[in-house]
Amino acid sequence: MERPLVVGVDGSDSSLAALDWAVDEAARHGVPLRLVHASLWERYEGRVPSFSRERPPGEVLAQHIIASGAERARLRRPEVKVSSDVLPEDPVSALLSAGHDAWSVVVGSRGRGELTGLTLGSVGLGVASRAACPVVVVRGGERNRHGAFGRVVVGVGDLPHCLGAVRFALREAGVRGATLHAVRAWRRPASGDAAARTADDGTSAHQERASATLDEALIQAVQEQPDVDVIRTPVEGPPRQVLLEASADADLIVVGALRRHGHPGLQLGRVAHTLLHHAPCPVAVVPQRI
Repeated sequence: MERPLVVGVDGSDSSLAALDWAVDEAARHGVPLRLVHASLWERYEGRVPSFSRERPPGEVLAQHIIASGAERARLRRPEVKVSSDVLPEDPVSALLSAGHDAWSVVVGSRGRGELTGLTLGSVGLGVASRAACPVVVVRGGERNRHGAFGRVVVGVGDLPHCLGAVRFALREAGVRGATLHAVRAWRRPASGDAAARTADDGTSAHQERASATLDEALIQAVQEQPDVDVIRTPVEGPPRQVLLEASADADLIVVGALRRHGHPGLQLGRVAHTLLHHAPCPVAVVPQRI
């Protein structure tokens, strides 16, 4: 059975932007799209005896959200196979469960009822921090979301843990006809670290190691996607700041997140956490089990 791309919908403006992005993504990859709306209305309304034939307001709202979302997806991309579900769960649990058999999960940056001052909603953070499959949080400006720049950025971390993110990013660049910009941040040694300094204060050695890591991370993935134009860039600076700056004119930025067995809590990492809250473009978090 072909794995679907799953998108969470709740009727908010943010989820509609995520839905539009997701249906375009499903069309690019030729995979089905599954819309999921999670609602706990049954907990509060479904068990209360009623002598009315009218459906509970929560059920009506849930069915309206999922039906209008499915119609929006079909009108936007008629070639994409669309299915939809209303699940009686909290949104994070529902999307995590759906993600076990998904191509990826797509969510908006904020949901219904989220405070407008929040940089990332609780659902997006909870799903991106725990999902077993790649998660895309759709955020940023309209040009970034609509692929105006023809550029996918991937943050290349330590080997071998970054390889899943690199393959995902190359595949995304390939289906979009975009350039892949692979970025590796590096830092020169502190001025008091005499052992780490070379004659030129360690700058050349650290930059060369960053370049070597980029080459090693990309060599196998590039063989799988030989038609993708790849730019390798070692950049001096803190990884979070380097990738935020690189994402300014990107259609998508991709980072990895380590998932340790036996640790059920949030597992995201500082770089991914920063990008999910502040990046000016959609962010893909690709889990790597260790």
